[in-house]
Amino acid sequence: MRVAPRHSAKLALALSTVYLVWGSSFLFSKMAVTHLPLAMYAGIRFVTAGVLLSSVAHFWRGDAWPRRLIEWRHLLIAGFFMIFVSNGLNTWAIRYIPTNESALLNGTSAFWIAGLGVFGRRGHPLTRWAILGLVIGFLGTAMMFVPKGAFHTSGLLAQFGVLIACFGWALGTLYYRSIDTQLSSLMFMALQMLLGGLMLLSVAVVNDDAARWTTNAPGMIALCYLTFFSSCLAYTAYGWLSLNATPALIGTYSYVNPAIAAFLGWQFLNEHLSRLQLIGMVIIIVGVCILTLPGGSLTDPKTLAEPKTQ
Repeated sequence: MRVAPRHSAKLALALSTVYLVWGSSFLFSKMAVTHLPLAMYAGIRFVTAGVLLSSVAHFWRGDAWPRRLIEWRHLLIAGFFMIFVSNGLNTWAIRYIPTNESALLNGTSAFWIAGLGVFGRRGHPLTRWAILGLVIGFLGTAMMFVPKGAFHTSGLLAQFGVLIACFGWALGTLYYRSIDTQLSSLMFMALQMLLGGLMLLSVAVVNDDAARWTTNAPGMIALCYLTFFSSCLAYTAYGWLSLNATPALIGTYSYVNPAIAAFLGWQFLNEHLSRLQLIGMVIIIVGVCILTLPGGSLTDPKTLAEPKTQ
């Protein structure tokens, strides 16, 4: 079947947005955690994005607000795992590890989603290709833990933090996949960010982040970029892709983004990977490719319906 040129143009634009914005988000996240208090910056980012997107969903698209208590429970659980746990840990971890390592380790979300996807009422068995992708991917992940130069405990803890963040994201994704909700995808995503952002702000209050907040140019630039481009623009593009592109095509961001992040980290932050880590990077990308190509495990549209907030 021939694809309309207008649809192809929209597809290319949406994919380019997701690739470039989320791929560059790791660089801006590094800038943000270097110049701003972690929890307060992350909380402001997601609360602002949640308010903006929920307003667009309701007032422009006409999507309904949550009317049932169970909807708020779903939003709280998804916000806890996908924003508070996943993005909270990623925000903390990127302070101690290079952006290229963070991006590559975040690609392991695909492995967690595939492995945990066998459980639940909508669970599905792993295919042979999926099992092969999991084995290859986890081998590459193990190689990423071999440091370049001296061994640092903080770096190792941060790497484990990213893996736990990916595990939390997978739990939230599979929870969303198993529930019945009357909310639109955009409304659910927006309110999930809003509630998760409020959780992060509660941590900021406990840590007295407001006393350490400084209005500096690099921090403000990073915060604005991550709020309006990463959390709003790229999410909107991804939402359109989830309805108009195949899961295999959508899943390509899992290995395109780390490549962009690695290039930007090398270009602007003088980051480098060891030879063994470079091999691990290739192995991780191969594993994710196997999972996202037809015949792999990530072939259910709702499995990929909610993207990771970079």
